[in-house]
Amino acid sequence: MEWLSDPSIWIAFATLTVLELVLGIDNIVFISILAGKLPPEQQSRARYIGLGLALIMRVILLFSLTWVIGLTAPLFTVLGQEISGRDLVLLIGGLFLIGKSTHEIHGSLEGEEGHKTAKVYASFAGVLVQIALLDIVFSLDSVITAVGMVDRIEIMIAAVVVSIVFMMAFAKPIGEFVQKHPTVKMLALSFLLLIGVTLIAEGFDQHIPKGYIYFAMAFSVLVEVLNMRLRKTKDEPVHLRDAYTGSGDTAEVEVKI
Repeated sequence: MEWLSDPSIWIAFATLTVLELVLGIDNIVFISILAGKLPPEQQSRARYIGLGLALIMRVILLFSLTWVIGLTAPLFTVLGQEISGRDLVLLIGGLFLIGKSTHEIHGSLEGEEGHKTAKVYASFAGVLVQIALLDIVFSLDSVITAVGMVDRIEIMIAAVVVSIVFMMAFAKPIGEFVQKHPTVKMLALSFLLLIGVTLIAEGFDQHIPKGYIYFAMAFSVLVEVLNMRLRKTKDEPVHLRDAYTGSGDTAEVEVKI
């Protein structure tokens, strides 16, 4: 246990924890948007279970480092481009994010308003399946980052656990804030589009520095904060289209993936 008294170990732990938190922002946003499709009494449980699945996925991958590293080996070649298992995961995840975000944005901005008389909620199982699918992509990115920074699995697991606990603590206020402010929800969906494009680029070995992505996201958030302060003087809030009239019985349906 002598390594516990090594300052470099604690510096690596703190640095990796912060990076895991930054990488987890997109995970929180995606989970919050999906959880918003559930009945109010189920939303918190979905957020916590979703983040719990993310933790389990990360720990399993950390204990399977040999397999994770093996994912970088080429499986086949397309037009001179070598495609590995990791590339396939990133490509599928990126396409899923782009498709899901585009569908959500279209429904809120261009969808037909009030054409359904019953509030139709997504099924709890359907939402969890979608969260689990994206957890695989986000977890792979997280684990690869951890492997590149630290060579002790104890430090990796500790950093992942601490970061997930922090995410669980802030998931509810972030989710409620996103659902309460329509323009923030649109901005969050735009972030998911950006992340989807980045995943596809990574899948084709076109590396985009994360700093550029996070700077663009931070700048957009700053602009939105200023816009929200200005909108306080207006009587009418921003209105997104709602497919439901709010009347009638509540129904539950499966979400198409």
